[in-house]
Amino acid sequence: MGKSRARRFKPVGFSPTAAVKPPAGPGEEDSAESLHAEDLLHKLQSPSPEVREFACASISKLVQQQQVIPAFLQRDAVRCLGPLLLDKSMSVRETAAGALRNLSTCGGFEVCDDMVTRDIMTPLVALLRECSTGLDCNLEPATSSKDLTKKQVEDIANQAINILWNVCESNSKALVIFNKENCVEVIVQCLRKFPSSLELAVSAAYCLQTVTEDNPELLAFFNASALQTLENVLMTPATTMEMRLLQTLVAGTVWNLKDKLPPLSQADSINAILRILAEVLSQDAGQFIIQMKETETVRLNNAATESEAEEAAASLEEASLSEDDRMVEGVVKVKNHDNFSDLIPVSHEEVRQASFLLVAQKSALEMIVNMCCSDEPSDDEWDEFSSSDESETCLEKSVADGGQLMSPLCLSSEVHSALLNHFVPKKVLEKTSFPNDAALQICRHNSAWKSLITKMFTVQHRALTCLHNILSVLDIESLGGVSALQELAQHLSELVFTHTDGPKQDEFLEAASSAVRALLQTLASKGIPQGMTPEQVMSFAEACVQSRTASAKVNAVSIIGITGSVLAKSDNTADTLKRIGNFLFGIAANDSSLVVSGGALDAIFDVFADGDEAEKAAVEINLLQALKKIQPAFKSKIRKEGREKYSTDQLCVLDNVRTNLRRFISYLETVEKKYKNKI
Repeated sequence: MGKSRARRFKPVGFSPTAAVKPPAGPGEEDSAESLHAEDLLHKLQSPSPEVREFACASISKLVQQQQVIPAFLQRDAVRCLGPLLLDKSMSVRETAAGALRNLSTCGGFEVCDDMVTRDIMTPLVALLRECSTGLDCNLEPATSSKDLTKKQVEDIANQAINILWNVCESNSKALVIFNKENCVEVIVQCLRKFPSSLELAVSAAYCLQTVTEDNPELLAFFNASALQTLENVLMTPATTMEMRLLQTLVAGTVWNLKDKLPPLSQADSINAILRILAEVLSQDAGQFIIQMKETETVRLNNAATESEAEEAAASLEEASLSEDDRMVEGVVKVKNHDNFSDLIPVSHEEVRQASFLLVAQKSALEMIVNMCCSDEPSDDEWDEFSSSDESETCLEKSVADGGQLMSPLCLSSEVHSALLNHFVPKKVLEKTSFPNDAALQICRHNSAWKSLITKMFTVQHRALTCLHNILSVLDIESLGGVSALQELAQHLSELVFTHTDGPKQDEFLEAASSAVRALLQTLASKGIPQGMTPEQVMSFAEACVQSRTASAKVNAVSIIGITGSVLAKSDNTADTLKRIGNFLFGIAANDSSLVVSGGALDAIFDVFADGDEAEKAAVEINLLQALKKIQPAFKSKIRKEGREKYSTDQLCVLDNVRTNLRRFISYLETVEKKYKNKI
């Protein structure tokens, strides 16, 4: 799809963030895990379908523990499991598909690449084709019931689509095969099942949203019937949160296919998409969780006997333990399966419905992020560009544009109108608040609900990222005017200075700093008071630079640069500017990342480029001597590490910083001469 291999806002079943370890070397001793893996893979060849099914189910469970995946890969588990997708036993097919689904989900890009290399697409496509005709041939029915067999076919298709979804997002070759084999026909067919099989339809919608992104070759396969199916989903009244999730995902697919739509209907389609996203975001997730918990309590209390109530509670507890073990989530154009866990039994509808809502809201926010994103990456997306050789043309363009490497973000008039007509900025702002405390307490004190905590915070993080892009594409009037921006500054101040240590703290700092950065830039460009004191800004920036993510650090130095450049135009600010200068220089000199160091230098140029107060501060902190000291090391680091660690676009920015550093040192030399002459 031409994208970075970072999964950008893409939900996956269980998404551990660590990389899969490489297979053990030939001289290493087999561990107990390796021996267990070898035994299970051997059982896959058993003539007994029950033994094959047991082995598949065991592998499916084991590969959810990331540390055991290398043991299976080393023993060619993909080639062992692949043929079982076409096994005569439907139960074996289903459990084999489940094992491959979990392997692709938990293993990440490397495992998905390995699966495609080992030709998983051949049996997978064949399985999907059989699913499309009902899998009528060469099967051993589980019972004589046709309804049960039909349900089993849908379950197999659901697992297969999840495998297809994972490998197509991770591997371009898989996507080429998807197009060539016209797999979209089967996926749309599964989507049509939404009135009777929502789970299958949701998986199909996830897959469609993934494969239609930046895939123009696929547009030809979308005929009027397929488009009508998408429209039918969007127009069906949503009576459950699962249906709302389905509509949200289908809205994302329609957005990806907007160029396929007739020009006269594009505005209506965009309006329909934003209507659905706005409806999803209008739901108060905290109140819904409280409501669902009350419903669960009533259901358990109304159990026929005390033993039934205990059994139901124990089952819910067991489901939660599996969920807690798995829910480890792994990005402004971003995409990971951090959605609901299918380990939660269908009978526990309250947990499922709450999870569906949170996933739908997260997905809606991610779509708005990408709607409000330019075709060109913005200058803060340092580590999301494609890698190639350094481009002098890019550098020349950057210098000619006064240091602005990328073009500003822009919106089509249709999207702009739809965003405002459905009050999307307001709804996004509401989601940036911390989760409802009463809902958090419910989740913390009921283990079956604990997985929702991470989802609630993820919605907040996505909303903050979304706010960053909205601030970048809408003018002040569309945002509500000066007073609204000042209120927003107060809101963000309260967020960043009262936040507690929630899950994924680094992600919060990254998202919050991007929103603060965009707001301060907007305020500064219009000469509007920033609403945050320099001390507050410094305190927040200091927290951000402790983050493990480079983008949060880059945001931090940019925030300091914006604040400092505003202060440089005011009187009696030299002391504050000295603090800012020392802070930025410390990062420029000591951070291990050239991206962060370059951002800090760029901020220094902004702060100290003009103004009497800035010149005075620069002289008093000996900024000239400090920059001269780090200049050779900075140039050398670019030369030694640049091509190996950084992309073309990053190198363009860094080379621009190197050029401006030389010019800025020359400027500071004239400043020092002027001050010496005064003395």
